[in-house]
Amino acid sequence: MKTSLAFRSTASAILTTAAILAGALPATGASAANSGFPDHPVTIVVPFGAGGIADVLPRIVGQQLSAKWGVPVIIENKPGASGNIGMAQVARAKPDGYTLALAPTGNLTVNPLLYTQLPFNTAKDFVPVTMLATSPNVLVVNDALPVKTFAELVAYARQHPQKLNYSSPGPGSGAHLAGELLNQSAKISIRHIPYNGMAPAVNDVIAGNVDMIIAGVSTVLPQVQNGKLRALAIAGPNRLPQLPDVPTIAESGYPGFDVTSWYGIVAPAKVPADILEKLQTDFAAAVNEETVRQKFAGLGVDAAGSSREAFAKTIEEETRKWADILKKAGIEPIQ
Repeated sequence: MKTSLAFRSTASAILTTAAILAGALPATGASAANSGFPDHPVTIVVPFGAGGIADVLPRIVGQQLSAKWGVPVIIENKPGASGNIGMAQVARAKPDGYTLALAPTGNLTVNPLLYTQLPFNTAKDFVPVTMLATSPNVLVVNDALPVKTFAELVAYARQHPQKLNYSSPGPGSGAHLAGELLNQSAKISIRHIPYNGMAPAVNDVIAGNVDMIIAGVSTVLPQVQNGKLRALAIAGPNRLPQLPDVPTIAESGYPGFDVTSWYGIVAPAKVPADILEKLQTDFAAAVNEETVRQKFAGLGVDAAGSSREAFAKTIEEETRKWADILKKAGIEPIQ
């Protein structure tokens, strides 16, 4: 299947995202110093439902910030359309720093490539504040699959083309694209089975209806520990302390293989520069509080707290990577 012209045009336009995000410092609006920012509640919109890792992280940080600022930090869940509904709400919000978005990897790097009719422009309607956390992913298989190592999985897949399959929480999700990257890197052909959400995608691997999934360590670690799933490889750059004997895909013969999920905070474009800087400073300080770092670690994620410039660079690099993967996989954009 050939990549459509619409996809190529979208990809070309979006690859300038980081340059726009990094340089988009508005000229209007009240300053943080003059307004005593924040002097009333700050809302963080989570474009997914309650209970998931994307919901829990800003709640932990929000408690820390609320204590520092002396105003409530409200977490508002706005799920739907792969996160696009919540992101659209923030894009339309008043650019005063009081409405922010928790944006996982896909919302800033993949969705702009996949959706041709988004109700916002990622490159023009948002500015980065900071990356909150990163989360390593793990390749796990059903325990009955006759492979014990990643090398055996690749060999089995080559011997049985199209026999193996992998699940994901939906088309264009991180798990979907991680599987495509695995196919391209290892030159194998494992079929994608999309689900409506991560829970059913993982449950069907446990049940043996699907062979494997690449998912966040916080999602699959309990099932690995109780023997319902077998971890074959870490999809990030480093081994995990929770699974010290499980090698990375990179060290298993595929250098550079890295599918690390991350979660960042973005604001509407045109938020005043000094308010953006205060937000970045305060979010980064909150993330790096020892109690917060410990809570993050307990969830299987690593605290970040990056600069705005570093976050913008990550967005650009990840967008380029996923654009290339989508093109090679022949994945058509969603109208």
